[in-house]
Amino acid sequence: MCSNSAHKTDGLIIIGRCNPTVIKLLQKYFKYMVSVNRNSTNYEVDEVICDGRKIAAKAVEYLISLGHRKIGYVGNCHNESRFQGYREVLFKYNLDFDMDYVIETCQSEEQGYKIMEKLIQQKKVPTGIYCANDIIAVGMLMCLNKYKNRYYTPSIISSDDIEEAQYTKPMLTTIHLPKDDMAKFALYLLIDRINGGHKATARIELDGTLTVRESCAQGENAMNCEYYI
Repeated sequence: MCSNSAHKTDGLIIIGRCNPTVIKLLQKYFKYMVSVNRNSTNYEVDEVICDGRKIAAKAVEYLISLGHRKIGYVGNCHNESRFQGYREVLFKYNLDFDMDYVIETCQSEEQGYKIMEKLIQQKKVPTGIYCANDIIAVGMLMCLNKYKNRYYTPSIISSDDIEEAQYTKPMLTTIHLPKDDMAKFALYLLIDRINGGHKATARIELDGTLTVRESCAQGENAMNCEYYI
């Protein structure tokens, strides 16, 4: 980053969440910026998004299609589009929004493991769980493998489709994000902005796709499946 605000670097691509305060700070050092994320910047800068609300909606609707009615959420909740999408789908299908099924956490494999350790000891539990990202889900599956608790094996779905999602057993059902295309469009927007090709703040939205693997089952099977990694 340039130390003198009078000498700005031409462009910056921001990958991941960035709050408005940080964006304004970065604008002191970079003439043009593009955000790549699931959460919109509300037109603070040009952006390429794969809408987190729609991602969550696809995941939760898939669980509903399998017969799940007690659906949990694990991930960030504060100003998070995926959490908003989760809630909206429950309301859409007249399902109870139960805060006992909502677990706010930082998004890491370790936290996913710890959360599942607590869940398998509780009596009131969801039959299906939407994890805000794959790495949480991987941690949860690792925990289920260690304890091999056949009395509680929830269907788990997440979003991102990282490489590890293909190597869990059962393989992780997830919402695939078109990361390569998002990166290409971000670069296109940045170069076009630098060259004066567009002046209005631009948004390009790409769609996530459901990738069905093995970690989700019919709702009535939540208490008798075996999970392992």
